[in-house]
Amino acid sequence: MNTAVAVSVRGRHLEVSQGFQDHAAAKFDRIARFGVPLSHIDVEVSRESSSRRGEIAFEVELTCIGSGPVIRAEAAAADKYAALDLAYTRLEERLRRAADRRRDHRTADSHHGTGMAAMSEATPASEPSDAEGDDEVFAQGAVVVREKTHAAGQMDVEQALYEMELVGHDFFLFRELQTGQAAVVYRRRGYDYGLIRLGEEPAAV
Repeated sequence: MNTAVAVSVRGRHLEVSQGFQDHAAAKFDRIARFGVPLSHIDVEVSRESSSRRGEIAFEVELTCIGSGPVIRAEAAAADKYAALDLAYTRLEERLRRAADRRRDHRTADSHHGTGMAAMSEATPASEPSDAEGDDEVFAQGAVVVREKTHAAGQMDVEQALYEMELVGHDFFLFRELQTGQAAVVYRRRGYDYGLIRLGEEPAAV
């Protein structure tokens, strides 16, 4: 069944033509075939004005929001249409990964009951809302720092690693399910991962 998914296209510090908006929306006509429940897809286009990337001028970031983890993909190219195509290819790979995991959970559910499968999906991903911030807070020459705020969902380390892969980042900030403490998983060399827990400082006496 093809369920319509809302697609919004916006530019960061640039105008996005109606032609590009229509082209981007058409990209997601068959997104439901992956079987991942999505309600909204955000397409953001930005222009790279510095010379750090040489010929690269445009960046496209895709954010998929649904009942499960947020799924993101981004890419940059000299042309915004090419950047969109690259980002969409990466997004397809992450959607397949999410679909495979959903099938694994259904298999585990049929063999072991609903308990563990339900627990693994009990703490949904950190989903951006209309209040999410992504603002430039510092800029000096080629160095730009942007701030992004998202809800910190509680989950175990395995889920945090999975969600880190879905957004395509080298780190993921979350709250541990068992303790509620802030923690970060991150990618190390090769296929290794690291975990940093933020402990409470002892109160001053």
